[in-house]
Amino acid sequence: MTDLSRRCFVLASIVFAGYVIYLLKPILTPFAIAALLAYLFDPLADRLEAWGLSRTLSVVIVFAFIIILLAATLLIFVPLLESQISRLIHNLPLYFEWLSNKISPWLRETFGIEADLFDTEALTQLLKEHWDKAGGLAAALLRTVSQSSAVIIHWLTNLLLIPVITFYLLRDWDILTARVGELIPRSIYPTVSRLVKESNEVLSAFLRGQMTVMLALGLIYAIGLKLAGIDLAFLIGMTAGILSFVPYLGTITGLLMALFAAATQYGDPQHFIYVLIVFGIGQALEGMVLTPLLVGDRIGLHPVAVIFSVLAGGQLFGFVGVLLGLPVAAVIMVLLRHAHERYLQSKLYGGEDQNDIALSTSHDESSSGSQKRAAQESADAAPETDSPA
Repeated sequence: MTDLSRRCFVLASIVFAGYVIYLLKPILTPFAIAALLAYLFDPLADRLEAWGLSRTLSVVIVFAFIIILLAATLLIFVPLLESQISRLIHNLPLYFEWLSNKISPWLRETFGIEADLFDTEALTQLLKEHWDKAGGLAAALLRTVSQSSAVIIHWLTNLLLIPVITFYLLRDWDILTARVGELIPRSIYPTVSRLVKESNEVLSAFLRGQMTVMLALGLIYAIGLKLAGIDLAFLIGMTAGILSFVPYLGTITGLLMALFAAATQYGDPQHFIYVLIVFGIGQALEGMVLTPLLVGDRIGLHPVAVIFSVLAGGQLFGFVGVLLGLPVAAVIMVLLRHAHERYLQSKLYGGEDQNDIALSTSHDESSSGSQKRAAQESADAAPETDSPA
């Protein structure tokens, strides 16, 4: 098999695998979530195994830790988030009234816009009625899901499959990765190994580092805004933290939301200053402590690439695409970096293979060195003559 045919075969295999994944996307959600959990917690299982525990016992301990972590998250954050959303719905008339009294006159005086753009009493009343009927966030979700028995079965199946698949993937993670490595042709194994190592560093920096930064920033903003007296502190803070995977998007969004909340709740410059101080401290901690310590400079994804990967993944594969969009984009970035290096060394870029140039340069230097040595030997062998008087 020639080099060109081998490359065509690899490309066709990648396209075929992508097409199969696209066809199977309705059933991939539990497998994608389980694979992410197994990848995230495999280093912890390896650490326990290095301490002398068996792999199965290590996985059981890690699995119990995952369950406790998820249960604590649901018990603490979900009710708090529900109460914040309820307060937001309850305060909507106040927000629209403030916009009508403050923003509409400013638009009228500045731009000559006479229409009342914020007369949304019907929308506010509709939202409040539906929220009251649903009885909260969890009840609204159950109300929607209960309308279809097929949806219930699908959700229950996923909930049952995720822990089972996660357990087996986590237990056999090292074996599976070793088996995949054995299938790689030995001629390209060094290159593939280097790319896998770089991809693992990028994925680790994002999945473990960036998510920790997002959670830490959300808590910092939420606690700071709570101390500043903002009612919707937790909702605003966690929104800003979650959106912080796109540089500056979380900060700008959270800052605007917090300033708006402070304006409608207090309306004095003092609380504006408090909000600015909170986000200033959060940005300083992110730039000087959190990101250098937890993430470093290994991701390197442009903000536009981050937004595009999330939207493209959601468009192509739905929820699975949103879940895997950024990790896949990080791996593609590593592959594109490698392709860029190969392109700079190719005949297409330089007109001549860079290896040939290097060999030619080395040959010229060797020839030049040989000529210099020959001239020096000839000069040493020549008879000495008396200098003129």
